[in-house]
Amino acid sequence: MVLMFGMVLLSACGTKYAALPINEDVDICAICKMQVKDDAYATQLTTKDGQNYKFDDIGCMNQWKTENGTDNIGMDYVRDYNDKEWIEYSKATYVYDASLRTPMAYGILNFKDKPSAEAFIAEQGVGTIMTAEDLASHDWKQNTENMDMMGEHGHDEHGHGEEGDGNEMHQEGEMKEESGH
Repeated sequence: MVLMFGMVLLSACGTKYAALPINEDVDICAICKMQVKDDAYATQLTTKDGQNYKFDDIGCMNQWKTENGTDNIGMDYVRDYNDKEWIEYSKATYVYDASLRTPMAYGILNFKDKPSAEAFIAEQGVGTIMTAEDLASHDWKQNTENMDMMGEHGHDEHGHGEEGDGNEMHQEGEMKEESGH
């Protein structure tokens, strides 16, 4: 009886919606069908009926939500840009700039807290702080200039291809000149 109560208590705490590890050998983005890398750009959601969907870019996850609605989502997660820890979508802080290179060119990075996002903006010299609520009214346009530069399948060498920690994403001056900043 105590064990049964413990299991009910754990399920009530939302553990059935925990973020799942990324398996690069088999995980494919539910929208663009590209490989999901075990990197800072990976996102995922689990529906209330237990279906898990993984995405290679937060923009792809947004497209899934637009097409399928949000009423059946048990939990959605993004990864911290700095340490790749999973964060609940609603609790993350976001940085947007069209010049930021992400796998599918949506230009949005995820951070576990506002000070981390502010530090990134101070270091890179670009970006706007956003919350999950702000993303609800975001235009979600892809930067076609970045997509043209990302090589085959829309993935750049930092987010999808070479090994690395992903922190080399924004080359100083490179993207600012090309995107008119």
